[in-house]
Amino acid sequence: MSSGWPALGYGQWQETCDTLHAHTQVLGKLAVRLAPAEPQLQHTALRLTARGWETAPLPAPDGSGALAVALDLRAHAAVADHSDGRSERIPLTPDRPVADVTRDVLAAVSRLGGPVTIDPAPAEVPWTVPLDRDFEHARYDPGPAALYFAMATRAAQVLTAFRAPYRGRSTQVNAWWGSFDLAVNLFSGVPADPPADDFISRNAMDAQEVAVGWWPGDARYGKAAFYAYAHPAPPGFDSLPLSPSAARWEAGVGEYVLDWDDVVASADPHATGLEFARSAFQHACLACGWDMGLAASAQGTPPPVS
Repeated sequence: MSSGWPALGYGQWQETCDTLHAHTQVLGKLAVRLAPAEPQLQHTALRLTARGWETAPLPAPDGSGALAVALDLRAHAAVADHSDGRSERIPLTPDRPVADVTRDVLAAVSRLGGPVTIDPAPAEVPWTVPLDRDFEHARYDPGPAALYFAMATRAAQVLTAFRAPYRGRSTQVNAWWGSFDLAVNLFSGVPADPPADDFISRNAMDAQEVAVGWWPGDARYGKAAFYAYAHPAPPGFDSLPLSPSAARWEAGVGEYVLDWDDVVASADPHATGLEFARSAFQHACLACGWDMGLAASAQGTPPPVS
């Protein structure tokens, strides 16, 4: 195993992972409620920062300034900050239920910036109990949570390097609280029909794009992995040869994947992850008929810096 690139399978920390996932949904729903709307639902995305998952600065409901809420995965606490310097911390340990943390976070935000309510129904997860009544998800082990954060930080650095030279429209490295993954989306500038009529599809998938991301594993796919997909994908898209050789189409999730274990075992994990991202993007651009000049800009040569 390469030094500094840890590995953790979903089965090794499933209970803590699901609890942490539920906590991120509270932050995401605050962004849904307070942030100005953006195309492809970008305003609802969170960020992976040097301390964990975090919202962008959000308008305080009472007009007093800005609020940011974070899950600090170093101190293992939820933190609500106001731009005037006030701050409140809510511990995630010892094994505090999602319901308790949710209520405490909302109370802290209300004290700092005025009353706010969220839709407590969880999104894109197998469970349905509202967040403010969820006493089932309570397990929070700081060790695996910190190990996950170390993995996610490495993955985010790969995704950041991948998108940096691209000259078209792209997203930041988003931390998505519905699917509990990190992703960067690169757009061709061409509109596209959404794949379905549900809210997320209508609003998030109305443009031609290639997405490259990373997840820590879930019940469908129990291993951490980088992934890639294109929308809309033409027939035969699932037969593209990618590099490195360990990359493959995973029919169960409908995406190309490169398992984290294969990345960690390589001589240069960062370069291996970046090779997968660039290979997936180039093949997707060819298959989907993108402007190849635009596609070429993602191959690693940054724009001039004066």
